[in-house]
Amino acid sequence: MMRYLGLRLMHFVGQAMHNSSMTSTLSQDDAEILSPRPHSDVVEVYSAGLVIPITAPSVLDGAIAVSGGRIEHVGSRDWVIHALEQSGRTFVEHHVDGVLMPGLVNAHTHLQYTGMAEVGAKRYTGFPSWAQAFDAVYDHTEFDWKAEAARGARLSIRYGTTSAADVVTDPEAASALHDLGLHGVAYWEVMGWSNEDWAARGPASVNASLDAMPTPPQIGISPHAPYSLDAEPLLDLPDLARRRNLRLHIHLGESHSEAEWKEGRTAQLDDLWRSGASTSFTEMRSLGGGFSATQFVDQLGVLGPDCHVAHGVYMTADDRRRLRSRSTAVALCPRSNRVIGLDAPPVAAYLNEGNLLAVGTDSLSSSPSLDVMEDVALLYKIARAQGYGEGDLARRLLHTATLGGAVALGLSTGSQRVGQLQSGAVADIVFFDVPVTTIVDTIEELVQTGASRQIATVIDGNLRWVDPRFTDIFEGDVQ
Repeated sequence: MMRYLGLRLMHFVGQAMHNSSMTSTLSQDDAEILSPRPHSDVVEVYSAGLVIPITAPSVLDGAIAVSGGRIEHVGSRDWVIHALEQSGRTFVEHHVDGVLMPGLVNAHTHLQYTGMAEVGAKRYTGFPSWAQAFDAVYDHTEFDWKAEAARGARLSIRYGTTSAADVVTDPEAASALHDLGLHGVAYWEVMGWSNEDWAARGPASVNASLDAMPTPPQIGISPHAPYSLDAEPLLDLPDLARRRNLRLHIHLGESHSEAEWKEGRTAQLDDLWRSGASTSFTEMRSLGGGFSATQFVDQLGVLGPDCHVAHGVYMTADDRRRLRSRSTAVALCPRSNRVIGLDAPPVAAYLNEGNLLAVGTDSLSSSPSLDVMEDVALLYKIARAQGYGEGDLARRLLHTATLGGAVALGLSTGSQRVGQLQSGAVADIVFFDVPVTTIVDTIEELVQTGASRQIATVIDGNLRWVDPRFTDIFEGDVQ
């Protein structure tokens, strides 16, 4: 079966792509990640100039108390310290002058393509030019998929990501989140199945691949895209996932070809279904269907609260309405769209209409870095350029990069909830070296300039990465 990008481009550009092997060259510095340590009885107090819980008002001179990998208290520093002293708990405090907030959630990435950073560091005029660059690396190099995915996971932690939706194409890359102790969902990507091949061996093949994936974290299924699978596998895969209680994820609205076609086309989707010509999205569109890819997958029952989509660039008002009605979140990846040469997603429309939003970096084959905050900054610029003038933009975009991603991955509630700082939640935290003034101004500064200003990442209450310049902050005396 052809790999992810080969199939994507074959259907997008209308040309056959090659299968080949890859090798890795990483243009970014690798990150030294600390190993988790057993939790002690000592409570860790993390205080900062500004604490942003996401699910509660932000707190100047705030703090959180962490014990056993969970958050115990969130509030003003004075109150948190007083509560611990009153209870007689032993604690150690680590103070950051900047900002403390929940760990970032990368809601769409392919960590195994970390070695293709040289491709993603450039700009292209569309899929054909990007494909040429991609193939120049893909066709003449070899990759150790496991090593590249692990490197991507380490870089993610360095940039404050604590949970990710990692879309996996090769089995050896499936353990990256598991091995590095990240939260999230590892999605097994399914593509290239015809109706006939799927009926003969598809479900057994997918189930075997899922059974081989390590847990934790959770695993899920990612039908690649409407154009890379025939109708039968697209119809069956959601049921297969739901019978196994797994999450779903799909590339949707990423290309012009997925948008609704109106010119000279009169056949409606329901008519084509009734005609028996419903073998695939590509076939139905060739017969004159004036419908979008979102309408197509909605007809198949793919969408729902257990599914989130990646990109969502070419979405009509009706498409966006369908996503809202199905409680389906969209992981926006604006830097990837820009690198390839696609349009910007309709950020202002999504915000004004109330769609569930998350943020993804995509892979390094189409993005300059795995820093979610760079995509947040670009989303801010896009939304303003599209006319979104409300004063809550920065706050809402922080929500998309944390709790929004947790919602998309099904991790916003329950005992393993992330993307928020509240009592009982998993202690996933990122710290930023951003000067604190007022709450509003600091959040504006963080959203627009916070990229690469991460100074430490905590996962499950364990310090996993720290900028060497700030190491002394995370050493402290027991009180």
